[in-house]
Amino acid sequence: MRISTTLLSCVLLVCLQSTQAEILPEAQVGIKIPLSKSPTTRPMTVAYMPTLKMYYIADGGLAPMGSEYEVATSKSEVHAYNANGQYINSAKPGYDNRSIYFNPNSGKLETITYNVSSDVGFSPNTGIYALDVSEKGEIKNSSNEISQFNPAFGHAGTMPAYDAEHNRYFAKQGRSNLVFVVDPKLRERIGTIVLDFENAKVAHDEVSDLFIAYTGVAGEELAMLDIDHKAILVFDLNGRYAGKSELPKALKLRSKNHFNGTGFANNMLFVFHEPEGEFGTYYGFKILK
Repeated sequence: MRISTTLLSCVLLVCLQSTQAEILPEAQVGIKIPLSKSPTTRPMTVAYMPTLKMYYIADGGLAPMGSEYEVATSKSEVHAYNANGQYINSAKPGYDNRSIYFNPNSGKLETITYNVSSDVGFSPNTGIYALDVSEKGEIKNSSNEISQFNPAFGHAGTMPAYDAEHNRYFAKQGRSNLVFVVDPKLRERIGTIVLDFENAKVAHDEVSDLFIAYTGVAGEELAMLDIDHKAILVFDLNGRYAGKSELPKALKLRSKNHFNGTGFANNMLFVFHEPEGEFGTYYGFKILK
């Protein structure tokens, strides 16, 4: 029995479309994590370890000046919460964290520091590091270096997203619609994605300045926070605007949301809601069905 080329093409198209997720018109709250203590510096980003069913929230802030006897280390802490958003513990690995994420290839919780690109000059404790956790998921003070600074990341404050399947990073550049694609083995970026802000109807100063999320969903791989219009914008790897998911209008987003308080973990995009709770609350939003 012969199948016509047209029929085969239609079948392939249906199969391709079925692998794509639907963007939810309204983002759904998947979890709330009220901070149990005041951030040591400022809350930056969120990670999830599926092997331990634990969330990790990393603070970010510059290190104090060192001396001739000691290296300057950041006072920023990383905080562990369980699957229900209950606080477990905090530790001080010593990094100015910009992105933390679980790497299934290494089985480690990893952090990317401020100035990973050495854009503002070389400084100690900059690069990518593996953070140690206990068997119960408690965060520890200890860590190990994965790689030192890499100029391919571009902007010093970028909060890169990790694509574990292809071992690459997506680094949003400040005050622009540009995303650098980085292979950690190379010192130059392997590509640049130009996000279609025109069709998304946003300007660079209305959205997250340095944060981009990688969803892993074909055709809807990149997501970012639209602060001014209270929405989450979705793009493909060519920068094409795929759609948006509206956030609750009662959510009060502030200027800090342009530079920190975001993350993508456990298939949710996290937004820091500073006015809620004693120390603020992280909302995890489901945006893809």
